[in-house]
Amino acid sequence: FSFHLPIIWSAFQTASKRFVEKDLEVSVAGRAFMITGANSGIGKAAAMAIAKKGGTIHMVCRNKDKAEEARADIVKETGNKEVYVHILDLTETRKVGEFAEAFKRKYKALNVLINNAGAIMSERDVNAEGLEKSFASNVLGVYILTKSLIPLMEKSADPRVITVSSGGMLVQKLRTGNLQSERGHYDGTMVYAQHKRQQVVMTEQLAKTHTNIHFSVMHPGWVDTPAVANAMPDFHRSMKDSLRAPEQGADTAVWLSVAEAPPTNPSGLFYQDRKVVSPHLPLAWTHSSPLEEQKFMSLLEDLAKTFQAN
Repeated sequence: FSFHLPIIWSAFQTASKRFVEKDLEVSVAGRAFMITGANSGIGKAAAMAIAKKGGTIHMVCRNKDKAEEARADIVKETGNKEVYVHILDLTETRKVGEFAEAFKRKYKALNVLINNAGAIMSERDVNAEGLEKSFASNVLGVYILTKSLIPLMEKSADPRVITVSSGGMLVQKLRTGNLQSERGHYDGTMVYAQHKRQQVVMTEQLAKTHTNIHFSVMHPGWVDTPAVANAMPDFHRSMKDSLRAPEQGADTAVWLSVAEAPPTNPSGLFYQDRKVVSPHLPLAWTHSSPLEEQKFMSLLEDLAKTFQAN
């Protein structure tokens, strides 16, 4: 990714000078927030910030021990006991739909969904259903979880869906021909960047179809998280001092979740540092046609149907 860092590296300190402080001075008591990958990094920082404002937090995590540990931290630091752990591995496609169906049966409301969990694989690996694991987690899992929860969200007040993307997607054009990364050399960071582009397209398209939910997708900046350290060790070592803290990376996701301002913007936009930005670089070749975007959504819909909980 390093070749385009100068373009998208925006110092949080500079950007935050124009933030409206009172945007985050809100209580969200009584509102329910689901955050995937909530036990570390950006997800945990977002859960902590929203719990401080009184929100009910549903942490969706893969690892039970890490999740319970993070939950204990959040409850201790915020005094908010309305923090619930749900165990789900988004790479297990069939389980995603089953989880969402069970959640809808148990809970009366979900106001905000933050799709934060992400997977960068060092080599190509497939899940039990034969799907490439990072696609299963970053794209199809996000799609199935979001689509399944939409009926519950539509019954809830001021519903919002926020997806945490990445600046890596700026160098990727939507490709629908090799969704499972079966052809060509497998480069985990580039596959991840393609998935992050797919999330942007997915957000734009879902916003058109489900007009009573506010959708947004955001770039957190380059953040010092376990995922970055594991997936890109050289990058992490060389850039460690310039990386953002998880709280800074989570700031825009929290703002999109709780502030009154975001829903006054159109749904389906891309944000960085609380500001709408273009999902393409200037003069970029990364735009795709409406036809390609519809094809991508149809492929997702067909795949999702295959794994629907009966």
